Amino acid sequence: MKLLTLNCHSWQEENQLDKIRCLAETIKKKSYDIIALQEVSQLISEEKCEGKVKKDNFIAVLLHHLKEIGVTNYQYVWDFSHIGFEKYEEGLSILTNHQIEEEVSFFVSQSEDTNYWKTRKIVGAKIHYNDELISFYSCHLGWWQDEEEPFQSQVDLLLSQVQKDRKFYLMGDFNNPANVKNEGYDYLLNKGLYDTYQLANIKDSGVTVKGKIAGWDVNKQDMRIDYIFTNMPTAVKKSTVIFNGENKPVISDHFGVEVVINEEG
Repeated sequence: MKLLTLNCHSWQEENQLDKIRCLAETIKKKSYDIIALQEVSQLISEEKCEGKVKKDNFIAVLLHHLKEIGVTNYQYVWDFSHIGFEKYEEGLSILTNHQIEEEVSFFVSQSEDTNYWKTRKIVGAKIHYNDELISFYSCHLGWWQDEEEPFQSQVDLLLSQVQKDRKFYLMGDFNNPANVKNEGYDYLLNKGLYDTYQLANIKDSGVTVKGKIAGWDVNKQDMRIDYIFTNMPTAVKKSTVIFNGENKPVISDHFGVEVVINEEG
């Protein structure tokens, strides 16, 4: 089973359409089973084309480019989390080439005001894989030191929603570096989660952010803050950073993470 997570930084990138095409071509080549995307935005002012999704939604444009290159077997879940940059409805998405059996979205922030940029929502989808029902969630959480929207509370709310699932994967931008001890990353592991990067037989540096980006305005360090966690010990063949300029061109202010898992029915 092949998984990908990427914070898209959508519509904030130069040459955005070229970068969407790069993502589409990579999806065609790799045939990921599950793709979790964060910062999947659309203009507030744009017309709707399907449900909540508007014509310029990053996921709608990505699917258009996938269709142009002959890929038509992906379904998606998308929901809107909060207003970003005063003109976008910023959301999250799950994209899969399997039948979606159930989809969910829920808040994990104390605030449910979508006009507030710290409001956080999760989207999820369940699929059958090797006759097992597995849940996948696209996550974009806050910062450890944030007093208004503490990370611990968001994780607790997230886990209270997902722990009813037999097997699940939490994929996304967790905004907490793996090398900082006794903060967000350790908090997640102490909740019984397994980091697929640590489980992987083959892995690289894992670095997904270099230098200053939105939300890390004074950062000067390489950071691993984008993860794929699971709640069960899992045979992970490989964990690789992608879209980092070495393994595919850079297409966002975050690099992506792709993981190959040996799921057996």
